Formats: sequence, structure tokens, C-alpha cells
Amino acid sequence: MAQTPAAQNSIHQGIRSRSSQFHWLWLLSKDSGAVIGGGVVVILALLGIVGPYLTGWDVMKVDPNNRLLGPSLQHLMGTDGFGRDVLTRVLFGARISLLVGLATMVFSTIIGATLGLIAGYVPKVDGFIMRIMDGFMAFPSILLAIAIMASLGPRTENVIVALTVVYLPRIARLVRGQVLVVRELLYVEAARVVGAGIWRIIFLHVLPNIISPLIVQGSFTFAFAVISEASLSYLGAGVPPEIPTWGNMLHEGVPLMAAAPWMSVFPGVTLAIAVLGLNLLGDGLRDSLDPRIQEH
Repeated sequence: MAQTPAAQNSIHQGIRSRSSQFHWLWLLSKDSGAVIGGGVVVILALLGIVGPYLTGWDVMKVDPNNRLLGPSLQHLMGTDGFGRDVLTRVLFGARISLLVGLATMVFSTIIGATLGLIAGYVPKVDGFIMRIMDGFMAFPSILLAIAIMASLGPRTENVIVALTVVYLPRIARLVRGQVLVVRELLYVEAARVVGAGIWRIIFLHVLPNIISPLIVQGSFTFAFAVISEASLSYLGAGVPPEIPTWGNMLHEGVPLMAAAPWMSVFPGVTLAIAVLGLNLLGDGLRDSLDPRIQEH
């Protein structure tokens, strides 16, 4: 089918609007809060990867002769009830906690966005998909995650599965709402008129134009997943207790809070810094991707 001049102009406008979206990267670099937040996350990730090898202590080695030592030059964050170096375990915990948060963000974004795109563009399956999402969202997040972990067992992979199930409905609903608006725009109608297939329209014309809110939601999902992983581990329903994570360390330190407060304080502060950094990054992404701000 031949393309009319109006349809060609509409498609070209859609392509130009998508290319202009990369201006948000420049705006993001000018946001001091986002730069600080992103820097904090990157530093924690790097420390999580190489930090345990730089401290000189084995993260799992038990040393009864040095148990419950306070912070010193030898052990900057003290030792725990088994004589293990707290700093080494905090750095190793960054690796696990951030990995769980990142994996949860990726999987929940991919699955949730796919479901939201289909539900928003195909009315026949919209009700079916959204009622399932509503059913998941009817449960409090932490209770749903605990229920899934109780059925799957305490493994790191299962924590990722549980948190993905918890957070993907929110992304699906967000994407569906955006699709309902974008699918009525002129350049999408033009693509439909010239004979583009449904999947081509969804992934080449609709998805690129809803990517901004999806990125923002993904950054906040990352932060929520890190907190949720720590909460599950603290409650004994998350990562196996022998694996050092911030939640497991908080769980171990609470009974010894009076005698060795550093066991809980340092992982708790590190967790707070990580979540603060992710939230600052998310706020910066939200502001830089706001069209009203890009116009100025």
C-alpha cells in the first residue's frame, strides 16, 4: 500500500521525537543529586566486586579468638560473634544485595513491560492480564514475597523470583496506562494505516515512546528490591543465613546490639546509603525525562 504524504510526515515526526529523547542524558549529567546517587551506586558495586579481596580477610573464616572486637586499625568495622571481619562481610553483602536488586529490576521490567504492552494495545486480553496483575497487587508486597519464598525455599535465585513477581504488576500497570495514550497518537495511527504489523508497531513505535517512565520506574524498583531483599533476609525468609548480606548481618547483630552495636550499625548504614543513592538517581532520571523540564 502506498504511503500518503500525511502518513509519511507523521512517521517522520515520531522518529524525530524519539531521537530527541536522548537529550535527557545531558540533563541527567547536570543534576548534582543524580550524579552523586549514581556515583554512590557505582562505588558500592565496585567495592562489592573487589572489596572483599582487598581487606585481606576471608569472608567466611571463623576466628573464635577475635570474636566481638570493636572497630580498630586491624578490623575497621570490628568483628562479629564468630570473629569474622565485619567490613569484609559488608562489602561482600553489597555484591549480593545489589545483584538481587539489579536482577529483580531487569526481570520485572522485561516481563512487566511486555505484559503491559500487550494489555494496552490488544483490548481482547487487557482484562484478563490486568485482573491477574490486580490479584498479585492485592497482597502486601512483603507477605507475598514471604509466601513465595516459603514455597520455593531459601535461595538467592528464589529471592529474585519472589521479588520479580512482587514488582512486575506495578510496571505492567504503568506501561499499560502509557500505551493507552500512545496508541492513539497520529504517528502510531499512520503506521497502522500503511500496514505495519502489530508487533512492529508495539516494539518500534509504541515502546520507544514510553521508555522514559519505564526507566524511572526501573530505578525505583531497584531501590525497593534492595530493601525487600534485606527485609526478607532479616526475617529469615530470604538469602540463606550463611551468605553475608546486609539483611542477614542485621539479623545476626540485633541480639548483640548492646554488646556489639557495630554488627548492626555498619550494614544498616551501608544499606541506607545504597537506597539513598538509588533514590537520588531515580529522582534525577524523573526530572531529566520530564518533557516539561526538557522544554526549558
